[in-house]
Amino acid sequence: MPSAIDGVDPFWQRPSASGKTPRGDNNDGRDGISDEGMTKSELIAELATANPHLTARDIETIVATVFNEITAALARGERVELRGFGAFSVKKRDARLGRNPRTGASVEVDEKAVPFFKAGKELRERVNRGKRRA
Repeated sequence: MPSAIDGVDPFWQRPSASGKTPRGDNNDGRDGISDEGMTKSELIAELATANPHLTARDIETIVATVFNEITAALARGERVELRGFGAFSVKKRDARLGRNPRTGASVEVDEKAVPFFKAGKELRERVNRGKRRA
């Protein structure tokens, strides 16, 4: 499926200078998923390669701003939806009685909030298409 921007394949489908795609098409082929991950600095480098009109510093600022805004919204208990990608939300875990695995003793586990991500339909479809190619 083409990108929403000018029908051009998104940067994550283009090979990097090493010939590998960040999405992990160059793996052992067993499951269609790379054993390698992508770090924030690798994401910035890929974006810089795909957008030569922007400086690496500008891209770093953009990526940091996006991550910080998502984090701040989740800290406020808000939901963040990125159409075609997915939605971030916060789920509440009730207090419960747990067990210490070493001693078997009962331990009270406090109530807590945990971040949750639900992949969007387009992301799920693209990931599954990638698996079928392997």
